[in-house]
Amino acid sequence: MEQGMWRYFKTLKPGETWRSLAVMAGLLGLAAASHAVLSFEEVRREHRSSETLLLSREGEVLQRQRTDSTVRRGPWVPLADVSPALRTALVLSEDKRFYEHSGVDWAAVTSAAWGNLWNTRTRGASTITMQLAGLLDGDWRQGPGGRSVVQKVGQAVAAQVLDRRWRKDQILEAYLNTVPFRGEIVGIDALSQSLYGKAAHGLDARESAIAAALVRAPNASVERVAQRACGVLQIMIPDDVAARNCAETGSALQLYTASVLQRRQWLASEGVAPHFARRWLAQPQNKGQAQVRSTLSAPLQRFAVGSLQQHLRELQGRNVEDGALVVLDNRTGEILAWVGSSGAMSQAAEVDGVTAMRQPGSTLKPFLYAQAIAEKRITAASLIEDSSAQINTQNGLYIPQNYDRRFKGWVSARTALASSLNVPAVRTLVMVTPDAFFTQLKNLGLPLRESGGYYGFSLALGSSEVPLLQLTNAYRALGNGGVYQPVNWAVPAGSRKAGGKPSDSSEDKPVQALDAQAAFIVGDILSDNMARAPTFGTDSVLATRFWSAVKTGTSKDMRDNWAVGWSERYTVGVWVGNAGGEAMHSVSGTSGAAPIWAEVMGFLHRNTPSRPPKAPAGVLNQQVTFGLASNGNMPIESTRSEWFVTGTQQSLFAMDSIAASADHSKARGRKDSKSATNPVPIKEAASILRPASGTILALDPDIPPDSQRVQLVARQAGMASEQAWHDNSLRWQLVTRQYSAPPAGSPSNTKPVMREVRRELGRGSQVGWLPWPGRHQLELLDASGKLLDSVYIEVRGAGALVAGPEDIKKKR
Repeated sequence: MEQGMWRYFKTLKPGETWRSLAVMAGLLGLAAASHAVLSFEEVRREHRSSETLLLSREGEVLQRQRTDSTVRRGPWVPLADVSPALRTALVLSEDKRFYEHSGVDWAAVTSAAWGNLWNTRTRGASTITMQLAGLLDGDWRQGPGGRSVVQKVGQAVAAQVLDRRWRKDQILEAYLNTVPFRGEIVGIDALSQSLYGKAAHGLDARESAIAAALVRAPNASVERVAQRACGVLQIMIPDDVAARNCAETGSALQLYTASVLQRRQWLASEGVAPHFARRWLAQPQNKGQAQVRSTLSAPLQRFAVGSLQQHLRELQGRNVEDGALVVLDNRTGEILAWVGSSGAMSQAAEVDGVTAMRQPGSTLKPFLYAQAIAEKRITAASLIEDSSAQINTQNGLYIPQNYDRRFKGWVSARTALASSLNVPAVRTLVMVTPDAFFTQLKNLGLPLRESGGYYGFSLALGSSEVPLLQLTNAYRALGNGGVYQPVNWAVPAGSRKAGGKPSDSSEDKPVQALDAQAAFIVGDILSDNMARAPTFGTDSVLATRFWSAVKTGTSKDMRDNWAVGWSERYTVGVWVGNAGGEAMHSVSGTSGAAPIWAEVMGFLHRNTPSRPPKAPAGVLNQQVTFGLASNGNMPIESTRSEWFVTGTQQSLFAMDSIAASADHSKARGRKDSKSATNPVPIKEAASILRPASGTILALDPDIPPDSQRVQLVARQAGMASEQAWHDNSLRWQLVTRQYSAPPAGSPSNTKPVMREVRRELGRGSQVGWLPWPGRHQLELLDASGKLLDSVYIEVRGAGALVAGPEDIKKKR
C-alpha cells in the first residue's frame, strides 16, 4: 500500500504538490476511519427498497406499493440471481482488473495521472471497489466539482480496506445493488424492472451492455449511451458479427437504446389490493418496513375482486363501471377484503369507493326501526299506514313514495322494513324525530356532514352521504347486538412491531350504541325472506342458503346502489355506481350490488355454517293475529310468531277505523243498490281523492319499473274522505307538455316547440298508473268526456325527459 501511495503522490501536478503534506497528515485519521467501514452483512441488512410488500394474513403477497418517492430501489438481489452477461459487461466496462488488484488499480491510477499531465484522454482510474466505497460513505462521494485530493486518498484507503475485509463476489454484489443507473433508478433490480420489465437474471448481452454504459454516465444522451454500449458489446463478444458491426449499424442499437430509456414498466403499485395498501401502509406502525402482514385474506380478496369485475362487466350496458366491496370480521373488526374500484374497467380507478362519500338510500332504515323499537314507539308487528303522506316542513310539503309506487294500506313494521317501504319509514322518523335519528347514526360511527335538521325527514330514505366502510361497520354493530366498535387497523398478532397500536386501545373500546333487543329484532326482520316478498319476491337473490340479514338501497336518481348485510361471522358491504356520479340505467336493488353481496357471502360460507343469533334477555316471542284489511275480506297480514321487547307484546293488531269503514261501506253499498235506478249525477258526485293537487312523486330507483304504480282514486260526494267506489263511467286522462327543438335552420332566438300529449290511463273510480318523470295535469272525465276534476302533479326521478322549461300552472 505504501509503495502504491508513493507512486500516486509522484503523479500529482506541480500546482498540487503542496497539498501532499496535508494529505499525508490526514492519513492517520483516514486509517482510523477505515476501521468504521461496514461489513457486507450490515450493508445488506440496511438496504431499503423503495417498495413495500403487503402480505395477506396467510403470508401471501397481495400488493407491491412504492413508499419512497425520492428514489426507485428494489429489494436486494444476490449475485447468483444477476445475469452472467451483466456481470461480465460491468467488469469489462468499469474495472478490467477487478479480480487482480487489491481495491485500487495503481496501474490505472498512474496511467490517468500521466494522461492528465500530458493533457491526453485516458480511462478513469476509479475501480468498482473505490466506487462502492464512495457509495457507502458520503465523505468519499464525488461532488459537482469532482473529488478533492483528500477525498481521493480517503476513497483509495477505504477501497483497500473493503478489499481486505470483503470477498470479491460480495463487493460486486453490493455494487450492483447500490449503484445509480439513470434518474431515480438505483440498483440492478430497479433497472431491470423499470427499463426491461424483467428480473435481473434475465438480461441478455445487449441489455447488459446498455446497463453497463449507464453506470459510466447515468444521464448521458441516447447517442452516447448507445455508443458506449456498442463498445462494451465488442469487448464482451468480439467474435459476434452483430457486436463487431454495431458501430457501423449503430442506428439500430441507438433506436433500441432510445426505446429502452423511455420505458418505465415498473408500476408504482401492482397487485389486487391497491387502495387498501395505501391506507394500511400509511399507518404509523407499518411505515419503513420492507413487508407488512395485513388482515386481508388472500383467497377472499382475489375472489372479491373477480366477483366485482365480473358483475360490473354484465352491467356495462346499463352505464355502470365502478364498484367497491369490504368484508369485516364481526368479532375482531378486522378487514378481510377491501376492493376500492373495478380497476382497469374504471375511468377513475384511483378513487377508493370504500371511503368515498355516497348517498346510502334505504340502507339507513334498519337503524331507524331499531331506534323506534328500542324507544318502544313501535314493535315489529305494529301497524303503520302506507298511504299518500304530505308532511309539512320548513321548505314546504314532503311527499314520500314507496319502492314500487303502490300504497299497501296498513302494514306491519316487519313488512315495512323488509320490503323497504318508504312512506312507513318516514312516518316512523316523524315519531323518532330527525335530530334523534341523526344522533343515533353518529353514535354508530357514520360521519354525517350536516345536522338532523338539515336533512329533515328525507334522512329516513338516506339523503345524507356516508362511506361504505363506516356503513358496513354500522351493520356490523347490528350483528353484534348493537355494540359499536371502530374498524380494527391493528397489525395482526405475531407481526406487530414494538410500540405498534394494539387492537384493544382505549379509544376503540366497544360501546352499546343500539339497544341489544332492538338490534336482534331488526336482524330477524332483515333475514325474513317472506317479509321482503311483497317487494322482492320469494326467490330473491337476497335469500341465502344459510342465515344472513341484508338490506339494499339506491340513492336519488339511481346514482348509487348498495347491499349491506351480515351473517353469524362476517359483515359484507357492496356499492356499485359511477365514481363521477352519473346515473345508472335500470339498475334495481336486486340487480346491482345484491348479486355481488350474495356471491361473496356464499364464498365465505362455502365451508362455514351461519346460525341465527340467540335471543338476548328482555326479548320474548309470541303468536300475533291481525285485523281485517280495509276491504274487509282478509286480515291485514297472516297470523305469525313475532318477537317483542318485554312489555310491548300483544296478541292482536287491528285498526278500529278500518272495521268501522268496512261496516259503513257495506251499509252504503246496500243503500246504493236500492237507488240505482235514480243515481246521483256524476258531475256533482265525482272528484279526485288522490293524488292531491301539487303532489310531487319522487321515483325510487330501488324499485323495478314495472312495479312502480300510483293508485288514482276518485270519490263520490257525501262519502268519507278515504272512501272510493266503483264506477266504470269515469275516465282518467293525463295531459303532459312536451318540448322539442326548433327545426334545423331556425333563427337562434326561436323558442322550443310545445305540444300537449293526452294519454288515457283507464276507467273506474280507482286506477293504477305507472308514472314517468315530468309535470302532468291529471283529469277526471265522465262518460261523455266532460271534465269533472283535475289536479297538477310532478314526477321526479331517472327516465326520459318529457317536461319543458315552463311549469304547468297549478290552477287554471
